[in-house]
Amino acid sequence: MDTIRKIRKVFKSKPTIEGAGVHLSRAFGNSEAPLFDPFLLLDDFRSDNPRHFLPGFPWHPHRGIETITYVLAGDVEHGDSMGNAGVIGSGDVQWMTAGSGIIHQEMPKGNAEGHMDGFQLWANLPSSHKMMDPRYRDVKSNLIPVVTGANGVTTRVICGSVDGVTGPVTDIVTDPEYLDISIPPGTETWHPTKPGHTVIAYVIEGRARFCGEKNPFGYEAFGANYFDFQRDSWMTNGNLVLFGDGDRINVSTDGDFPARFLLMSGRPIGEPVAWYGPIVMNTREELETAFDELNNGKFIKSKGK
Repeated sequence: MDTIRKIRKVFKSKPTIEGAGVHLSRAFGNSEAPLFDPFLLLDDFRSDNPRHFLPGFPWHPHRGIETITYVLAGDVEHGDSMGNAGVIGSGDVQWMTAGSGIIHQEMPKGNAEGHMDGFQLWANLPSSHKMMDPRYRDVKSNLIPVVTGANGVTTRVICGSVDGVTGPVTDIVTDPEYLDISIPPGTETWHPTKPGHTVIAYVIEGRARFCGEKNPFGYEAFGANYFDFQRDSWMTNGNLVLFGDGDRINVSTDGDFPARFLLMSGRPIGEPVAWYGPIVMNTREELETAFDELNNGKFIKSKGK
């Protein structure tokens, strides 16, 4: 039976500071993570103030997760303990599977105009894969296919498939989908989703209505005072929508504004989460082991692939 997903909760991204002093907006994080299984965190580090992003994220460890960095404008210099180094530019994606352990750095540099637009998503790994060999994928913008529908909707397919077109990132254990979708004004569109998967949408431009819901803020909203929200039916920049279960979602725009949003989905893991800083395991004992190994120089298990 065809089932349209409904809005489960609405979130508003919140300002926070991470790394060596990077000012960013967090759509969700540690306290909300149980709702988003298999996802752990989504950070929005768009800024036109270089002082807010140049401090960057100096060398730090990860274990038990994947970090997905998507850049829309500007450059991010990176390096890691596997010997990889380079630059992620506009439209590029870095999909890093930390697995058993990796130490890396990410240093946003912005563009010539001093703008930096990017996002980082953390995805959890199941216990069976937390200690897998690390792997690292730099995906250049020209390798990410763009699908244009008859209604003018365009979709950059980073991971997953749209109309038979598959994105360049494959073979991920939680069967994720990561899409960048742009909808023209006055347009309605549908997107199929896998039943049982967690599905979220993060609006980054314009305004959109999801699921035909004309009172989305009637749902429990997190991350902002109730009066911070616009009192209309549209989701706008910085709004995150968590959907209930179903086979598809519905999105529409009005006649005056387009919309652009990131659509992410994945198969829930359903395991305990023990999380401290950049390391996410299943138990406190595993966390203690990870930090003991980090302190004793035994953290890196593999040079990866």
